[in-house]
Amino acid sequence: MTKREVVQSVAERLGLTQARAKAVVQATLDAMLETILRMRRLELRNFGVFEVRIRKARTARNPRTGEPVKVPERLTVSFKPGKLFETSLRDENVEEVRRHLKARR
Repeated sequence: MTKREVVQSVAERLGLTQARAKAVVQATLDAMLETILRMRRLELRNFGVFEVRIRKARTARNPRTGEPVKVPERLTVSFKPGKLFETSLRDENVEEVRRHLKARR
């Protein structure tokens, strides 16, 4: 789902214009990003937790030449789903999801 589709869904659910829904969605995403950058953690009850982590420096290989390449440490964001998210996902049909993922390729 794209941001545009999220905007359309929010507009329909809340009876807003797409312009107003777009502003609401963008403000929400901006607030989430600011919180993650400032606090290094964003917890949305029953949905999940976004947390900044440090990925260690490592040595990788260039797939074309096979030569080693140093990859410096960097910040990344991890997501751990909440209980409601987990149970909702557990109730999904695995084969149906597999077909959907294959169709996207």
